[in-house]
Amino acid sequence: FQHRCQHVSFGLVQGMKTRRGEVIFLEDVLNEVRSRMLQNMASAKTTKEIEDPMETAEKVGLAALIIQDFRGLLSSDYQFSWDRALQSRGDTGVFLQYTHARLHSLEQMHGNEQLTDVNVACLQEPDATSVLQHLLRYDEVLYRSSQDLQPKHIVSYLLTLSHLAAVAHKTLPVKGSAPELAQARLCLFQAARSVLANGMKLLGITPVTQM
Repeated sequence: FQHRCQHVSFGLVQGMKTRRGEVIFLEDVLNEVRSRMLQNMASAKTTKEIEDPMETAEKVGLAALIIQDFRGLLSSDYQFSWDRALQSRGDTGVFLQYTHARLHSLEQMHGNEQLTDVNVACLQEPDATSVLQHLLRYDEVLYRSSQDLQPKHIVSYLLTLSHLAAVAHKTLPVKGSAPELAQARLCLFQAARSVLANGMKLLGITPVTQM
């Protein structure tokens, strides 16, 4: 495996300061992101009771750092912002984690049932077809990232997927729909969550199931 590794040059991260001063150590950054994420989670109205808040804060915080770092060309310098990185809405790692947790919660509500003989022809709404069409692009995005060794293609893809899935989650209810339509929608959301989780793992992010 080692002989297949390839070094990719990267730019400078400007503006990252911790409470301990100007010199940046990885330990400082990890402690800072965990602390800030814990504060954000504690003040968020949508936060539910979590088994291990510290571990969740660390996973979500790391996602925020990774997405902020990988959004552009690796070789480009960029201005780091704690506030921007840790926003729960917008193109952030926090939003990816939040979307994954919501989709996971939806599956749990319906018993994580194994879906067979799903009639995807039921998925006629524009919000459903937008998600489906985007899911079909996943292989193409992985290939592109493997060719130029730039994770930004995967980041952009996952952010768009999360936005499309968030809209569909609001407009395409599973509960209360006719059984055939409910199954098709649940299958769509399961597929979106699976691809989202897979893409996040490729970027070194551990998806969370609660937030």
